[in-house]
Amino acid sequence: MTRLTRRSTLQFAGASLVAATVPAAASASEDGWTAVETPIDSTLHDVAYTATNAHAVAEGGTVLERTDAGWEVVLQGGPTGNGNDLYGVDVTDDGERLWIVGASGAIGEYDVTTGNLVDRSAPNDYTANFNDIAVTGPAGDADVYVADDSGSIHYSFQNGEEGTWEYVVPGSGSGLKAIEFFGDRAGHAIDTNGRVYATDDTVEETSTSSQPSSTADDGVTWNPIGIEDADSTFYGLDSDAADDVTVSGGNASIFEYDGSQWVPESLGDADLFDVETGGDEGYTVGSGGVIFELDGGEWTLNQTPVGENLTALADGPTAIAVGSSGTVLER
Repeated sequence: MTRLTRRSTLQFAGASLVAATVPAAASASEDGWTAVETPIDSTLHDVAYTATNAHAVAEGGTVLERTDAGWEVVLQGGPTGNGNDLYGVDVTDDGERLWIVGASGAIGEYDVTTGNLVDRSAPNDYTANFNDIAVTGPAGDADVYVADDSGSIHYSFQNGEEGTWEYVVPGSGSGLKAIEFFGDRAGHAIDTNGRVYATDDTVEETSTSSQPSSTADDGVTWNPIGIEDADSTFYGLDSDAADDVTVSGGNASIFEYDGSQWVPESLGDADLFDVETGGDEGYTVGSGGVIFELDGGEWTLNQTPVGENLTALADGPTAIAVGSSGTVLER
């Protein structure tokens, strides 16, 4: 199942390699989901496809890669080497850089083609917990957005270089759980106070030059777009367009936005920690090994072979869900 977003291209950049990968030590599957062995027993917090393979980040600053031989540790200790937990990942448009964020201001830029890691941590000496990251543009020339526990979005339009970071607080200061972009400087963020924020800034062309003319407000103007009376803690975000947004949360809540209104749906009582959709297909994952599949616009419960909490997913040539105790499910 393929996400019909800007990430589709990078997901399939390594499709032939990824699709051929058959990790060792897989358990019996249920509804097509197979539990795959990993070399760690700590919580995996996020996962993404890159130009080479899928990568996942975990507690202790660990980064795993899905290889022909199975999941392997490729980084330990995180960007700073201090072992800060890693919570979020995103990938440049060409898939060559995996950006990672985590506790105590950890930010790293990892070259998946060479294995080189650049430490971008503590922008402007800020060391809050960074929960999620969104990057747009190619390797070496990316716009970077980081969401933190204090309600701030830190951003750099110069590939996270030192001295190029600024920040904005889009809401009341409630922690921001997730951030995702569907365009160069267009995307969404969610906080812990039941709010969703949108930005859709553009870089205007000047009349005397073919080069874009940026202003201080480009890409950093955030406006609330709901959700009123949600009565649910938000965890997961899928931003596919200005009028195509999905949020997942507590009490198995799903909220879908069509550009004018939010449509809520309850799938049960599990907390849903991540969601990815493309058209009328997709998945959401959550507590107790729960996976719901969206097919033809209808959500149905998949049977899975695990009971651990599932924290994140990546939908590509192989759908991957990750979670606590080093859990990885593949379909």
